[in-house]
Amino acid sequence: MVATNLKAETISLMDMRASMETEMNAIIESLCGPGGPGISGNLVDSEGFPRVDIDIPAVRSQRRRLSELRNDHKVITEKIDKNLQVLHSLRLDKVNPLPLDGSDISASVSETISQDSPMREEPIMRIPFAIIDEIADDSPAAEDGLQLSDEIVKFGNVEMGDNLQSRLMAEAQSNQGNPVPLVIVRQGSVMNLTVTPRPWHGRGILGCHFRIL
Repeated sequence: MVATNLKAETISLMDMRASMETEMNAIIESLCGPGGPGISGNLVDSEGFPRVDIDIPAVRSQRRRLSELRNDHKVITEKIDKNLQVLHSLRLDKVNPLPLDGSDISASVSETISQDSPMREEPIMRIPFAIIDEIADDSPAAEDGLQLSDEIVKFGNVEMGDNLQSRLMAEAQSNQGNPVPLVIVRQGSVMNLTVTPRPWHGRGILGCHFRIL
C-alpha cells in the first residue's frame, strides 16, 4: 500500500513538473524570439530610455513567473528523486533481498527495475541555467561557434543544479583539449554545439563568461 501510494504521488509530481517545463519553455521561446529581450537582456535602449519595441510590463511579468517556476521545479525534482529512491529500495527489499554470500546483486537489481511497471520517461529538459554575457573575439568559445547571449542548457555533464559556476569551471578544466558537447538556446531555438577548452592569447581556456540565471 505504501509503495502504491508513493508511486501515485510520484507520477502526479512528474505530471506537475512536465507542465512546469512546458510553461517555462513557452516563456523562454517568447522572451528569446526575434527582437525579444531574452531572459535577462536590457529593457532600456542605449540612451537609458525604456525600449519602445517591447512590452516591458509583460516581459517583467514573464521573467518573474519564470523565476517562480524554476524554484518550484527544483523543489518538485528533489521530491521526485527522494520518492524514486524509496520506491527502488522497497522493490529490492521485496523481490531481491541482499544475498547472504556477498555475491554481486547488480544483475538482479537491474532485472527487478526493468520488470516492474516503469515510471514514465523523463521529458527532455531544455531550461537554460546560464547565459554568455561576455565573449572575447578570437577566443576558443567564439571560434567554436558560441555567441553573446547564448543561453546554456547543458555544458558537458553540467545541467541545472547547485554550485553551477564551480561545476562549469571544473568541467572545462577537466576537458582541456577535448571537445565538450553543449546544448544552447539561441533566439528561441535549441542548438547543439561543441567547444574545446584550450589555451589562447587571452584569459582562461574558453574566453567567455557564464552568468548563472
